Amino acid sequence: MKLDNQPWATTLIASRGDAQACASRLAQARARADERDPQLKAFTFRPDHYDGVDHAASKPLAGMPIAVKDLIATADMPTTYGSPVYAGHLPAEDAAIVARIREFGGIVFGKTVTTEFAWRQPGPTVNPWNPLHTPGGSSSGSAAAVGAGIVPLAVGTQTLGSVIRPAAYCGVVGYKPTHGRVPTTGAHPLSQSLDHIGFFANRVDDVALAHALFVDGNPDALASVDAWQAAFTPRRPISVGIIRTSLWSRADDEQKANFEASIERLHAAGVQPFEFELHVDLPVIVDALHTILQVEAHRNIGPVAATHPDKVSDRMKALVEAGAAVPAAKYDEARTLQKELSAQSAAFVGGCDVLVSPPATGGAPRGLDDTGDATFCVPWSFLGMPAVTIPSGRTANGLPLGLQLIGARDADRSVLEFAAWAQAVLPAFG
Repeated sequence: MKLDNQPWATTLIASRGDAQACASRLAQARARADERDPQLKAFTFRPDHYDGVDHAASKPLAGMPIAVKDLIATADMPTTYGSPVYAGHLPAEDAAIVARIREFGGIVFGKTVTTEFAWRQPGPTVNPWNPLHTPGGSSSGSAAAVGAGIVPLAVGTQTLGSVIRPAAYCGVVGYKPTHGRVPTTGAHPLSQSLDHIGFFANRVDDVALAHALFVDGNPDALASVDAWQAAFTPRRPISVGIIRTSLWSRADDEQKANFEASIERLHAAGVQPFEFELHVDLPVIVDALHTILQVEAHRNIGPVAATHPDKVSDRMKALVEAGAAVPAAKYDEARTLQKELSAQSAAFVGGCDVLVSPPATGGAPRGLDDTGDATFCVPWSFLGMPAVTIPSGRTANGLPLGLQLIGARDADRSVLEFAAWAQAVLPAFG
């Protein structure tokens, strides 16, 4: 595959220093937001003016509008963490990821809706493909803003499935890097042992751009088209491990059928699929993950819930109360298991180039009171392994479905290269 099909990396390289092209990108994003966001409700804040933007800057992201989840601090825009407790809150400084976006010349286009403290209390955002359905959570606004074509790149967070699941629901690409590869400094913690910064775009090639800059810290990869082709080339995996897990029954019939069809397409394109079992049963991982989540959420949000009980949802109160009741020994055991299994992430891949699983149990559920089931994202968040979801089809009522690709820790670039190849093989969505 030639990377001249890749719109943002090559467009940014070609237009670097072109003030008119950079200004045009921002104007297009603003016009699209004005058109779509009154119904979509993806943004909590968009500035009237973008002060200090140098459209002629010779920087990797010059003129690129990027949406940032409202869980992540911005010194010049309100950051509420999805909670009325922090209404109008203006942080003292940018989060680490925001500082990097600005350093590379990107424009923080606006703040996107998050569930309350990245937990299950939904915000007002609707699915860009059907407003009667959830966009997923907790990074609902970021996924919807990309799905609606407002911005080419958005930043979110994932603790359980909050990048991968909403990306699948909104018909876009979601990328969750290896845990810890992108600093979470300045993002309100829900559970530090599980929290990840992640990215949304319409193409794998574009989240690969984010990987080069924010994970590898390699702006030279965008110095020229030749440099970018050397840094990132889609490639076909040879062997793919098919992960269904003992909770396969949670996937609905449409998701199962789409998953099987995706595997058949990959096989027909030269990939060898293997049925693969986790060597630790998923319910064991799920229980340990929830133990860690409950305890760390109690530590991080318990004081706010105690001080402002009238401004904290029942869902959050239940989470922090559960965390208060967890014995210290059980938490320590869960963390020990997490560390031990994370160190064995290569064994989980079992010699395959990449693993594949559904990213969600099906298409986006109807209604806005629930953000969906994160079951098929949980193992990879617990183990800190990189994951990418790509669009792979539609439900009978036109909602997106996806395919999730997973690799060993720190194999992010390989997973992205395999995912970029797979996105070209699977049916285009849009």
